[in-house]
Amino acid sequence: MSAFVVKGWCPDAWRPMMAGDGLLVRVRPPLGRVTREQTLGLCDAAAAHGNGLIDCTSRANLQIRGVREESWRPLINTLLDLGLIDPDPIREARANILVALEWQTGDDTHRIAELLGARLADLPELPGKVGFAIDAGETPVLQDAPADFRIERAESGTLIMRADGRTLGTPVSPGTEVDRLIALADWFVDSGGTASGRMVRHSAPLPDWAAAATPPAASAPVLRVGQHSLGLALGLPFGRIAASALARYVDTERAIKAIRITPWHIAICEADAALLIEPDPVDFITDPASPTLHVDACVGAPACPQGTVETRALALRLTPHIAGRLHVSGCAKGCARAAPADVTLTGREGRYDLAFNARAGAPPSRAGLDVAQILAQFGAA
Repeated sequence: MSAFVVKGWCPDAWRPMMAGDGLLVRVRPPLGRVTREQTLGLCDAAAAHGNGLIDCTSRANLQIRGVREESWRPLINTLLDLGLIDPDPIREARANILVALEWQTGDDTHRIAELLGARLADLPELPGKVGFAIDAGETPVLQDAPADFRIERAESGTLIMRADGRTLGTPVSPGTEVDRLIALADWFVDSGGTASGRMVRHSAPLPDWAAAATPPAASAPVLRVGQHSLGLALGLPFGRIAASALARYVDTERAIKAIRITPWHIAICEADAALLIEPDPVDFITDPASPTLHVDACVGAPACPQGTVETRALALRLTPHIAGRLHVSGCAKGCARAAPADVTLTGREGRYDLAFNARAGAPPSRAGLDVAQILAQFGAA
């Protein structure tokens, strides 16, 4: 039996997971940014050691799919050479830090994320899916992205720390943000949060020093594909891109300095947008009105051993008939989307449970549906 066949963990580069199409190796680019050289090297590595497919996750991570067991160590060596993973497996496992995408060198988001990254060794042992969001721009942008402990901008303009699941946060003074985050993580473990798994499911009252009384500022508008202040924002269908297509575009468009990964299946090419030519719409989503931008679907069966149903072909058939957000999940874990969706389909024992305004695995409005019944429900038959 393969040493990688383990269910229930959150994979990273040092601890990959065996999926239906081979090993899944997750890369957490520092500050969510991959330079031009790193991007080309990553694409070469995905083609040489995997099946040539790269996923962008809801945590702004990259996943190299279909890695062969004998290729895992050479892939790790390449990722180390590229500076995309930490040589310390423990630090790499803790580097679950999501940052506001428009950070600039020296601003609050950059400052706090860098300090937190330097103090990963001070964190307690946390459940694998627990992470941090450093959302310290002028307006929060990560409120719907998965994270357990957040630094955000308040309505007053000050910074607050907020525990996920709480609508209010507590002010933090400049320079103390990382100390407070580490203290909150320590409290989470000490108060039994490990058994809950995630902050949003942990019902223990917050400590007095983290009393929640300050609301965050309203969230910024949703990121759209097209021209962006940093360059050009391109959509990735279901968060997936062929390494060959990404490498071809970056290699051709010499103006691209780096790629910023977002939690919304959109990648931003850092460049003067006027110098870029839009890529082939077969590989990227370039139309901001594309309905595919409003659907989340994991790889499903058979690529994921925990998925019991097909996901993406069904999602594509349904998308034109759904008003709002659609989430099709191969199982109750809901890896493609942590937040509720307007319409959610969850695979269970080879059939689908249908729920509205819910997360994957929520109690269904209709249970045990087959594909024909789902298509008929939404007039897509």
